[in-house]
Amino acid sequence: MGKRKIVSEPDELSELVEPGPDDVYGVVVKMYGNDRVLVECSDGKRRLCRIRGQLRRRIWIREGDLVLVSPWDFQRDTRGDIWWRFTKGQALKLAEKGVLPDFLKEKLMG
Repeated sequence: MGKRKIVSEPDELSELVEPGPDDVYGVVVKMYGNDRVLVECSDGKRRLCRIRGQLRRRIWIREGDLVLVSPWDFQRDTRGDIWWRFTKGQALKLAEKGVLPDFLKEKLMG
């Protein structure tokens, strides 16, 4: 088996991914391991989220990253799935547009 080629992510997408009607923005607060992550969401709730399989195999998620969370149908206030991670440049662009609440901006900047 050969070495796996590492492809760097493009800094900017032509269009930023928009959240769906039920999706919320969130900042990763703590990594628990085994694809479990604690995320502080834009609706003011902290959710224990799992990283979807497709995403887990393609990219790394770290503390302080801006992600899109899709809350589960049941346990809506405490659980969710992470289905997208924004790069730092994309997160800063969203903060400049005013899409993110103030407390999430503070977590991203500091």
